[in-house]
Amino acid sequence: KDQVIYFVGPCPAPPGRPIGSAGPTTSYRMDAYSPRLLEACGLRGMIGKGARTSPVVEAMRRCGAVYFAATGGAGALIAQCIKRCELIAFPDLGPEAIYRLEVEDFPLVVATDANGATLYS
Repeated sequence: KDQVIYFVGPCPAPPGRPIGSAGPTTSYRMDAYSPRLLEACGLRGMIGKGARTSPVVEAMRRCGAVYFAATGGAGALIAQCIKRCELIAFPDLGPEAIYRLEVEDFPLVVATDANGATLYS
């Protein structure tokens, strides 16, 4: 509730770092689940790359959520902004497990705002 989800499959953490390269993955693959996360779980935002389908944009508008775009190919730079990484659930999934990330100066662009306006159209 009231959290932001980052669609990412990070690389293993090198020594002394909380996480390895952490570039965004294509958000479209999560579009079947995103409206439910927004409406039932109170998700406030999503981070990924690429355009979202109209049902997701409409659910974001109804729920007042925002979609942020992270730059593909910038995973090493993005990883430097992740200060802490804590495993929350599904450790057997490895990089696809659920982690809580603490970030600082995370480089994002608002790609779809809470009113449904999007950079992709």
